[in-house]
Amino acid sequence: MLYAGFLYTNAYYGYFRVGVLGLDLASFELALRSLRLITLPVLAIAAAVFLLPRILHSLVVARLSVQGVERLRRCRRLFIRFYPAYIGIGVILVTLWRYIQPFGWVAPVFIAGGLLLGQSQEAASFERRRRKPAERALSVVVAGAFLMWVVALTAGRLGDADARRSADRLEGRTAVVVLSAERLSLVGPGVRAEDLQANVPYRVQFRYRYTGLRLLIGRGDRYYLLPVGWRRDLDATYVLRDGEKLRIELRPGTRTD
Repeated sequence: MLYAGFLYTNAYYGYFRVGVLGLDLASFELALRSLRLITLPVLAIAAAVFLLPRILHSLVVARLSVQGVERLRRCRRLFIRFYPAYIGIGVILVTLWRYIQPFGWVAPVFIAGGLLLGQSQEAASFERRRRKPAERALSVVVAGAFLMWVVALTAGRLGDADARRSADRLEGRTAVVVLSAERLSLVGPGVRAEDLQANVPYRVQFRYRYTGLRLLIGRGDRYYLLPVGWRRDLDATYVLRDGEKLRIELRPGTRTD
């Protein structure tokens, strides 16, 4: 979970040019973020994998015809028998990597699935020689590595996609008002600067007021801010630290501050 959470978070904040290691996220935060990978398709696939070995038993209990159950068994054996072909398909897809995007995750799934099917008793019955335990263990390890690759690809894609959606909906995020004793170089689409001293005869502690900013994330006294009209290729991501000469106010996200 930590691995998936880290990759997802790194892709999400990396879109805004923020390094995830600099955020000092706790382990439980990364674990919670990994839950983003648990989508409906993932749950459906996991349920299918879990239930398939029990389907035949359930059919027998349901007293279906012996011939029907035997046909299903033959289909399963035929499916498992061609496990080397699944590995071959995965390898071919890897060589065509640039042409199968954004569905590149299919390639390691085929390879890992073929390797795992090769560990079943049905697959062993088709082999001419019995494989050594070390060979079987190596296949499992390699399959695990390819499954980790699937997790990495999925987490990265989800993180990037969620970041793009967040960038398109910045107006609804928490609005930030920055009050500063000194002039700051905060510019960008929608950012407005006001000199509060110009309107009053007495001395103002926080002379400059900046609006039109949205909160990306806050960590302790550090605030990562984006202009409300932020564009990835053109605009900066600001990091401000709350202190004696700087005050950060958080307000509901609206179309206007």
